[in-house]
Amino acid sequence: MLRAIALLAVLGFICGCLALMNAGAAGDVSERARKLHFSSIVVDTHDDTTQRLVAEKFDLAHRDAHGHIDIPRMKEGGLGAIFFSIWMPSSVTGSEAVKRALDQIDAVREQVRRHPRELLLAATAADIRRARTEKKIAALMGVEGGHMIADDLAILRLSAALGVRYMTLTHSGNTAWADSSTDKAVHSGLTDFGKDVVREMNRLGVMVDISHVADKTFYDALEVSKAPMIASHSSCRALCDAPRNMTDEMIKALAAKGGVIQINYHIGFLSQEFRSATQANPEIMKQMNEDVRKRCGDNEACTLMEDDRMTRELVAQGKLPRVDWTKIVDHIDHAVKLAGADHVGLGSDFDGANMPFGMEDVTRLPKISEALLQKNYPESDIRKILGENTLRVMEKVERVSKQLQSSDK
Repeated sequence: MLRAIALLAVLGFICGCLALMNAGAAGDVSERARKLHFSSIVVDTHDDTTQRLVAEKFDLAHRDAHGHIDIPRMKEGGLGAIFFSIWMPSSVTGSEAVKRALDQIDAVREQVRRHPRELLLAATAADIRRARTEKKIAALMGVEGGHMIADDLAILRLSAALGVRYMTLTHSGNTAWADSSTDKAVHSGLTDFGKDVVREMNRLGVMVDISHVADKTFYDALEVSKAPMIASHSSCRALCDAPRNMTDEMIKALAAKGGVIQINYHIGFLSQEFRSATQANPEIMKQMNEDVRKRCGDNEACTLMEDDRMTRELVAQGKLPRVDWTKIVDHIDHAVKLAGADHVGLGSDFDGANMPFGMEDVTRLPKISEALLQKNYPESDIRKILGENTLRVMEKVERVSKQLQSSDK
């Protein structure tokens, strides 16, 4: 009898601990924030899981212990629309870049074909809203780097026909027609052909994405584009002085023409402390990059994920400073104060960057809604930041496209 009573007491203690643990987990996000988040259309404009689809034959329906994105976790995080990045290094050019881009586009489309109950291939803002009505996740695509059109507007048109709805004008290296933020300027912004690329994107209804571009390229594109532009995954240079981030003046100029900056979650773009530490300890980063290459070789999906994992190990060892997820909210807040809540969105860089602690994967997204509520943001503004601003830009880009195509006739 005593043994049974003792066993019941132990079981009761365990159940009590589990209840407390669950309460603590649920307590991370209030009921108000949860209702707001899951009743909003949450749009992420930049995600690199495409690399896994190609290199690992990864199936999005599989809930995975690694990486940041899959269908079960997107549902758990309330993600309603995701732009899968079509990406490869800027060093890959010409026909090889085109072929690899087409392979990635096909991989995204194939996931939608295989999982029609969960995914809907979207090309318009209306498609995203329809996916919401049908309780599906809208899958979209963005080309991350103009080098993938091989200096050929016909390839741009083909990409648009296959569903690509934005193109980042450059990646980390210059193209033959545009300067990158992380390369030595050779064009003083956009060349004449680069301006033609922007005009053709306007005509096709493909959003002009100025993440990764040099400041002069940004201002050239801003002048040429008849449609609002996006920075699909950039943060604020005033808070972290990375050339990939946008200055206050750039953010305000982007907003003045109706555009949106979608905040990037990469710790090297969020935290000046982290960026300074990596610059002060180049040998640490060099060694890490060598270790990643040894483990991954040319597997780009592996490289992206291993870089994230090994960075966390270095933080745990005290060799690099810890960056918490609240930095994302700091950048959102800074951009809102500059440009207003109508011009800020979310562009995580999931599966392509080193995530801050507390934003380990897409399931953590509701915490952003909670944090903005705690900052006394109106619910209407939070819905805009979560996705409505991106939908508004898409709708405007679509209208400009129709106008330009009508004038062609």
